[in-house]
Amino acid sequence: SYHKILEKLNRFIKKYYTKQLIKGGLLFLTLGLLFWIGILSLEYVLWLSQEWRLTLFAVFVFVELFLLYKFILVPLFYLLRIKNGISNKEASRLIGKHFPQVDDKLYNLLELSENRTESELQLASIEQKAEGLSVIPFTEAINFKESFKYAKYIVVPLLLLGFIWLSGNIASFFNSHKRIVN
Repeated sequence: SYHKILEKLNRFIKKYYTKQLIKGGLLFLTLGLLFWIGILSLEYVLWLSQEWRLTLFAVFVFVELFLLYKFILVPLFYLLRIKNGISNKEASRLIGKHFPQVDDKLYNLLELSENRTESELQLASIEQKAEGLSVIPFTEAINFKESFKYAKYIVVPLLLLGFIWLSGNIASFFNSHKRIVN
């Protein structure tokens, strides 16, 4: 039963970082599009020199790489276990906050299992606590809908692009993109 609890904790941690990855992907798209529109707007309005366009391009690439690292790669590293993420104890605290019937029981079970002095009483206690927690679906503590609430922010850059398109300046606006890239 204890090993089943550990498997359930691992599934919870994977789902936790999947949620972070979804949220990060939406924020990466939103902030990236807003920054791209801002850079293009600056070039469109000011018609900068070649050196300034190169600077804008370098700043854009740097910011996009930073956003990619922060919002996509870091949760992906945790999800793939390349970097150490939250521990089982931290996950147990998150689960305990969501399920009032779990509270500190899961954390106490993990503490008890770390005790190196094994006795029949200790093993029986671990087994009993694990049996009691085995019916609780830990992964239900993660709600993907919370991540998708960030999808509404992608509407802002799309509205800006729609406004530019309706104004009839879409071709000349995207010429600033060509000038920056070239």
